[in-house]
Amino acid sequence: MDDEYNSFQLIDGDGEFNVLGVEQFMKATKLSECGLSYAVVSIMGPQSSGEIFRCPGKSTLLNHCFGTDFREMDALRGRSQTTKGIWISKCRGIDPCTVVMDLEGTDGRERGEDDTAFEKQSSLFALAISDIVLINMWCHDIGREQAANKPLLKTVFQVMMRLFSPRKTTLLFVIRDRTRTPLEHLEPVLREDIQKACSIFSFLVAKPEAHKDTLLSEFFNVEVTALSSYEEKEEQFHEQVAELRQRFMHSIAPGGLAGDRRGVVPASGFSFSGQQIWKVIRENKDLDLPAHKVMVATVRCEEIANEKLSHLTSDQRWLELEEAVQSGPVSGFGKKLESLLDAYISEYDKEAIYFDEGVRTAKRKQLESRALHLVHPTYQALLGHIRSKFLEKFKNDMEHSLKNRKGFAASVRDCSQSCIFEFDQACADATITQADWDFSKVREKLHRDIDAHGISLRNGKLSELTNNYEEKLTEALAEPVESLFEASGTDTWASIRILYNRETGNGLSEFSASLSGFELDNVTSDEKIANLKEFARSVVVKKAKEEAGKVLIRMKDRFSTVFSHDKDSMPRVWTGKENVRKITKDARSAALKLLAVMACIRLDDKSDRIESTLLSELLDAPLVQVRKSPTSTDPLASSTWEEVSPSNTLITPVQCKSLWRQFKTETEYTVTQAISAQEAHKRSHSVLPPPWAILAIAILGFNELMTLLRNPLYLLVIFVVFLVSRALWVQLDVADAFQNGMLSGILSLSTKFVPTVMNLLRKLADEGHAQPTAPQTTQHQPLDSQSFRRDSQSHVPFSNPVPDALSSSSSTVSSPKSGVEYPATSHMEAGTEANCTS
Repeated sequence: MDDEYNSFQLIDGDGEFNVLGVEQFMKATKLSECGLSYAVVSIMGPQSSGEIFRCPGKSTLLNHCFGTDFREMDALRGRSQTTKGIWISKCRGIDPCTVVMDLEGTDGRERGEDDTAFEKQSSLFALAISDIVLINMWCHDIGREQAANKPLLKTVFQVMMRLFSPRKTTLLFVIRDRTRTPLEHLEPVLREDIQKACSIFSFLVAKPEAHKDTLLSEFFNVEVTALSSYEEKEEQFHEQVAELRQRFMHSIAPGGLAGDRRGVVPASGFSFSGQQIWKVIRENKDLDLPAHKVMVATVRCEEIANEKLSHLTSDQRWLELEEAVQSGPVSGFGKKLESLLDAYISEYDKEAIYFDEGVRTAKRKQLESRALHLVHPTYQALLGHIRSKFLEKFKNDMEHSLKNRKGFAASVRDCSQSCIFEFDQACADATITQADWDFSKVREKLHRDIDAHGISLRNGKLSELTNNYEEKLTEALAEPVESLFEASGTDTWASIRILYNRETGNGLSEFSASLSGFELDNVTSDEKIANLKEFARSVVVKKAKEEAGKVLIRMKDRFSTVFSHDKDSMPRVWTGKENVRKITKDARSAALKLLAVMACIRLDDKSDRIESTLLSELLDAPLVQVRKSPTSTDPLASSTWEEVSPSNTLITPVQCKSLWRQFKTETEYTVTQAISAQEAHKRSHSVLPPPWAILAIAILGFNELMTLLRNPLYLLVIFVVFLVSRALWVQLDVADAFQNGMLSGILSLSTKFVPTVMNLLRKLADEGHAQPTAPQTTQHQPLDSQSFRRDSQSHVPFSNPVPDALSSSSSTVSSPKSGVEYPATSHMEAGTEANCTS
């Protein structure tokens, strides 16, 4: 026979449950796949309840009725215990799947007369786990008071009193070797015996209070059938067995032989249920089938749930989805995850559908909860990616929007709404119906991030905008203000105010228009405008302070300009006709007015008396001191001006007085030089020496004059010596040689003297030889001494001729021999005087 229909021992004679065997049996028969579509049939009866020769005992009856292969008694060996423990097998050809159990005989001599423990335990096990219990009994025992069926009924009712289950089991009494007495007559007698046995036993064993008035019909469906003698009426026996077999077809259908199915355990829990029931029975505990049903359902549903969760954890689709989420947002995440979870939840429902509904539902919720707990971190990671994605999108959208010169506030509002809307859509795409996950916290975080970035970007843009306008104001004010200070006059601060008001007004107007795009509140906007206006003022103040620090230099420059130039801005030549005192006073007055301009900041157009105070106290100091009374105070002996606030003060009165003293000290030399220049000019332009000098010359030089007049050759020699000396002076550049000191000048002249003299002599010789060959009518043009000097210095150091050095004069003296023209004496003297002056 096939393995599917092989019988095996479920519980051995010692009461050990064959766990491995039942698992193999369920795998071979595919019982786990049957759900509730299966039935369990067991058979009780006295040991060797058949006739001595070929009588149908329990095992024989099962083999003929269900096509099983239980071991049968060998009649030739006599009566003995054939079935030990409980055996189980699958019925062949019966739908639905029917499992049959063959129990050990109830009155076997092998266990002894008093050893009924195993008999009761196996009977209790059969009633607890079976849908139909066959009770095999002899026909001639019906109606007898002391017949063999009394111990069997006693066992059944003892077990029944411990069970008290709302589940009704079908008791099918199989009356073998029926006689001529019709079954209609035998069945009432049998039912009466059963009811009597139950009633009698009820007095001996108290029922539980809840089932005190419960009738026998509430515990059992009693069915009776009879079989003819297998030996005398074999054909009729087989026909009756075939009819009995048909009663087991579709036994679990409504109205079928199996009857009540309320307490049935799903087929997948058959092994565990059998183990737990037998364990409770062996421990001699009262058996509560509803609680047992819940226990089986709890264990099996939890096993199924764990199995499904394990499969979900290792599912390749889930692993790929989880890995994809780690890299970034996944489109359709919710649908994919929902489909995956639905598949495993459906598998759970399919496998656990036959277990207790309350337990099944609770474990289903646990499975969903654990599955959601498993995938929730991935969902959170996905939300994080989505948040980062739309935060980055907001930044990019803001950048593009600002490049298109759209208003900042409008850009933030539009980009924020767009990103939040798309974020909500993406989160909705990621949600699943199995969970009530809330992404509001992530949405709020995105809101906060967008707001924070918007504020940061706004502050940056406002700072950039402010810096741009500050740079514009600095460029528009700094250099113009500096130039106005350099040309300081009585209207300097008026010009600065006009410039300041014009540029600041234009800048503030443009700045205010730019701020409108940020939609700032009035307080913030006014504060920004006020800060920019203050900055513009600070530019002017800073430049004024810088110029105030250079006021002494500016005063000296102004003094020098006025003192050294006339009213036409031409350089002044000190000829002795100028009024140095008046010019000095005017120059000092101009410098003092510049000091008055730089003394304080006058952007508020308030009048002051700084200039008049400085002029009266410093420029006209001697007169003021004469007019002052001994008790009067010095206006400049203070650290503040009367009409000027300390914040607008650049130079205090005390500092002005100190600067004026320093200024006068440093400009005294210029005035002295001017006076000296006048005196030198007067001396240089006198026609004759003083009379006393003329008289002295006449007296002291009379003898020398007479000597020269008597010997004209002396005059010629003196003239030649003068010319040679002049030429050497020019060629040797004596003035430049002595600029670096007396010693260096002497050393320089000593190295150049002899070569220069030789050069002059050679040049004169060359000119003398060249003159006869030239036409006498030809007149040489005089050579420029300066060009000759440059030529001699850069090319030929010793080639300067004497005639070139003497050609600076406009008048010439012709040599009687060669016709070469030489400068006149008067002109040479004038040139010498000019060189000396310069």
